[in-house]
Amino acid sequence: MSPKRGDAVAPPPVGDEWHLRFATSEAAKGWIDLCAEAPGNTRRCFEALCTDPLSQEDPDRQHRLRGRLATGTLGGREYPQWEYEVTAGGRVRYLVDEPRRIVHLVYASPRHPKDTDT
Repeated sequence: MSPKRGDAVAPPPVGDEWHLRFATSEAAKGWIDLCAEAPGNTRRCFEALCTDPLSQEDPDRQHRLRGRLATGTLGGREYPQWEYEVTAGGRVRYLVDEPRRIVHLVYASPRHPKDTDT
């Protein structure tokens, strides 16, 4: 998704921070929705993903998904899939490309994803 006039400016990574990228247009739109609904929590999510997307310090908030959701595919490559709980219902799912230090946001929404309801 290319930025255009009027879009928010994302800060560049500094030092050892990770690069955050939207993997889908839906994730980009969902991120905007999360920012509008819960700006403080979304900012904390952003900072956590920039600094340590693989953190296991708070597994209730940030954790690797299990089972059929444990990995995701992007560009023909498989990556570990993680989730960050932004609000009680809001989630951000992301794929971690460790060698390139890139976090690919594949899902962001103030609503809980339906695929975990089964």
